[in-house]
Amino acid sequence: MKKLLILSGKGGTGKTTLAGAFVRLGRVGAFADCDVDAPNLHLLYLDLPTPKTSDYYGMGVPEIDTAICNGCGICEAHCRFHAIEVQKGYAYCDSFACEGCGLCEYVCPQHAIKMMPNVAGRMMLFTSTKEEVFGPEGKISNSHSNDALVIMENVAARSRVVFSSAELKMGSGTSGKLVSEVKKNLNDSADEKETLAIIDGSPGIGCPVIASITGTDMVLIVAEPSISGISDMQRLVETAAFFGVQIAICVNKADTNLERTEDVKVFADLNNIPFLGCIPYDENVLVATNSGKSIVDLGGPAADAITTIFSQVKEYL
Repeated sequence: MKKLLILSGKGGTGKTTLAGAFVRLGRVGAFADCDVDAPNLHLLYLDLPTPKTSDYYGMGVPEIDTAICNGCGICEAHCRFHAIEVQKGYAYCDSFACEGCGLCEYVCPQHAIKMMPNVAGRMMLFTSTKEEVFGPEGKISNSHSNDALVIMENVAARSRVVFSSAELKMGSGTSGKLVSEVKKNLNDSADEKETLAIIDGSPGIGCPVIASITGTDMVLIVAEPSISGISDMQRLVETAAFFGVQIAICVNKADTNLERTEDVKVFADLNNIPFLGCIPYDENVLVATNSGKSIVDLGGPAADAITTIFSQVKEYL
């Protein structure tokens, strides 16, 4: 099963719009949302059934036994994150500042500190059938579909759909670890006959992005035609290139700044990166998103451009 990861150097470029459209166009039966700090791919598939959920345990948090603690302050002195402070004769831990390293437990002479399991988020696994999610074979289910828009392939019936997602609790860390769990759930649950998995990644170049890139076959970077957007795209290209993964670039809302769009094309050409196309600004995207639908359900200029880009992506995969 080939894995396509869709990333962006910054938030708001439209990577989730593309991910949701690609899933719909290819009737993809295995997809995931690895933006665990703010997952939103499920908002384009409101008809999915209630997911199976499970707790995600991040790094442990210290539990301090005040009956044993004598307020010596050794734990406070050793904590480089300033998460422990002695108050009123006892050590107190700020769980939002704690990184779960466990050093406080190690240095406590009274053995008053124990690292306890910590629920840092929840994992969600949606399962359904292609007929329920995408409608009849070879058709886009929404009645407002553009007549000129066609599905790129009429695949044989492989009815199982698996969508893996997760969400961190506010202030929790270890987002990279949770991304790895999301991908593992997808791999373990997907139909072995599926040939393509689509992963919606996080913006930026941090831990969740690095965890998302691992084990993927291709990264499609959705660039924004702005100075900050291009700078963030360049950093993301460097990050993805470090892992040796195949990279391609497209520009969303390209007509909002034609000069910067041309800069993206030049950058891709100079770095021998495939440039797969431009997507125009299209208010139909807002209408579709607010309706809990993919843009390809509604049609329009953006849907046509995304369809063309998806066709090219499949050629590179």
